[in-house]
Amino acid sequence: MGSTFTSLIDAANGGYNGSTDVLFGTLYFELHRLAKRELARCAFPASLSVTTLLHEAYLDIAGRDGYSFPDQARFMGYAARVMRGLIIDHARSRSAAKRGGEFEITSLENDDVASPADAKELSTISDALDQLAEVEPELAELVDLKFFCGFSFAEIAALQKLSERTVQRRWEKARIYLHRHMRADLPF
Repeated sequence: MGSTFTSLIDAANGGYNGSTDVLFGTLYFELHRLAKRELARCAFPASLSVTTLLHEAYLDIAGRDGYSFPDQARFMGYAARVMRGLIIDHARSRSAAKRGGEFEITSLENDDVASPADAKELSTISDALDQLAEVEPELAELVDLKFFCGFSFAEIAALQKLSERTVQRRWEKARIYLHRHMRADLPF
């Protein structure tokens, strides 16, 4: 899959018609799993479907120029960031009072989610990750791969050609940074 992915990326970066479609089609099931996981975590299954999120992410990714992805990990990380942004935008628009956001329709079939995240919490997480990306982009990419893509430490280590212990140390560093940043935003 590695050489196929590389050739698809090269074709997409070269501007060949249809190469983005083939790339997205090749990774469709993995991206679908990622979208399903994110929606379950954020508790928006009634108002935003997995397919809608995935197709909106495709439109966003296909519509941007100047992005190159040297490997599958960076592409999946970028796709996770796009999906996260779409979910946060959807949450913000749902909670906007001028659009009737104070009324929330919930489904009775919400057994999948233990505690749904609210729009403010998602916004805080997004802001913290954006700030981490400015300070240490490698750590932000690691958070995307671990938290949003669901990769294990071993998978991330193999993708980034690092030791598993190094990935775990970076994960702890990112967690500490995010925890401190998010605690600073809490009212006392």
